[in-house]
Amino acid sequence: MEKLILNSEIIEPKSGNVSKAIILFHGYGGDGKDISVLSNIWSRYLKNTIFICPDGHEKCEINPNGYQWFDLSKDDPNYILEQILIAEKKINNFINQIKYNYHLKNEDICLSGFSQGCMISLNVGLTSKENFNSIIGFSGKIINKEDLSNRLKNKTNVLLFHGNLDTIVPPNNLLDAKDFLIRHKIRVQSKMIQNCDHTIPVEASSNALDYLKKNLENN
Repeated sequence: MEKLILNSEIIEPKSGNVSKAIILFHGYGGDGKDISVLSNIWSRYLKNTIFICPDGHEKCEINPNGYQWFDLSKDDPNYILEQILIAEKKINNFINQIKYNYHLKNEDICLSGFSQGCMISLNVGLTSKENFNSIIGFSGKIINKEDLSNRLKNKTNVLLFHGNLDTIVPPNNLLDAKDFLIRHKIRVQSKMIQNCDHTIPVEASSNALDYLKKNLENN
């Protein structure tokens, strides 16, 4: 078994059998342990699913105790895109390790993330040569629609959540992302959570679990 190139929180199924995987990507300044809380309930219902929650490949510029998937210290779209492509390459190598270690295919894997983790999940998930099982995003957006449009390679099913009171990543980004995906004939479901700011509320995690039980466990 290869040592993973990204330090990760790993929650293995109690059954000991791994037939599916959910890779959870944390937000800007967070870490794998932060986002792994989603596995606390999800793992009870997804019996043969392993949860892998990597730390970002870089220390966060504004929070040295946390990590980032790409640098946001410069308000320059070209620089941000350059950083995203670096992150994508590392994450793709990381996913290939997971597939090798656990004998999985893309169709056995759900990519999910919060905020910056949602953004990178969409980019990585939709530019792969093969469909993933699904992509579930919380409080994110499509970072660069022109770039992603030029690099789309599959039509992985997408589920998106956003809080209507989010001031970090404004909620209009949910509508923009949904419109983009529909125009590219990608099946997308979305839900705007009322009275919710930049977080993952119980309503969103519960709805996501229902989606996973249908899309991941029944595949």
